[in-house]
Parts: sequence; structure tokens; C-alpha cells
Amino acid sequence: MRTEHEIETGTGIGTVAKPEGGPVRFDTRIAVLLRDDLESWQRLNVTAFLVSGLGTASPEVIGEPYADADDTAYLPMFRQPVLVFEGTKETLTAAHGRALSRSLPRAVFTSDLFGTGNDRDNRAAVRAVGRGRLDLVGMAVYGPRNAVDKVLKGARMHP
Repeated sequence: MRTEHEIETGTGIGTVAKPEGGPVRFDTRIAVLLRDDLESWQRLNVTAFLVSGLGTASPEVIGEPYADADDTAYLPMFRQPVLVFEGTKETLTAAHGRALSRSLPRAVFTSDLFGTGNDRDNRAAVRAVGRGRLDLVGMAVYGPRNAVDKVLKGARMHP
């Protein structure tokens, strides 16, 4: 977690480099890795659930609230893009292990969660299975670009 000084000065994890007139480049990455055998509706559902956890654990990923020209207020969103990748079950399992070994903030979605209908049952389904036996269908991860890139080794950008 960054200190107040790091947040105010833009140093530490989550800093943004913006060359004069150039594109904004983040030194962190938000990424979602989905198993490549999911149906389209499952990919969307899993992605939405996974990214919902990152803002609570890493508040620096959330930008400022939005407002339109009429001053209608809108909720803040991530301050940077979310990259979506896909891979095999084996790729996802390996990425999960690498994320754990690097202690990166992460969220998981297992195949069991397709059969539940609420947060309590979701948490119970994950809790019932050991880390090495989770049937992962998706994972979100956040951290320094190079660390997240290493976690995602073997995955490909989602088409």
C-alpha cells in the first residue's frame, strides 16, 4: 500500500509517466486472464466479477469521479486500462502460482462459481477447495508491469 506522500506526489506503485504531449504510460498493470474454453457470456461475467475486487484491495487503481457538461455525477472507474488475456487451464494454473509467489493482489474465479448465486455461496465454494486444486477459469492481477508480465507468461491477448 502506498503512503499518503506517495499518492500525493505520484511516486511509488501506480505512478504515471506522461511525456509532454505524449501518451500516458503506467508503471503498473491491471490484467485479467481467462481460460480459453469459456463461453462468451462466461468471459464477460467472470471479467466483471474479477475486476470488482481490485479497487477494494488497491484503491490507487481507482481514478477520480466523472461528471458530464451538465454536472451530472458518475462513479469513478479504473484510472488505467484493463488488459484481458486468455490461456489454457495449465497457463492459468501456472499464472496463479506465479502471482502467489510474487504476493501480487489477485482475485480468482473458479468453475464452481457458475453454480452459485450469491457472494456467501461463492466464498464457500472457493473456501472448500485447496489452492492447488482450484478449478480456475479466471484470475485478475495488479502490480508492477514487469511482475504482471511475468505472471502472464504463456498467455495471449484476448481476441
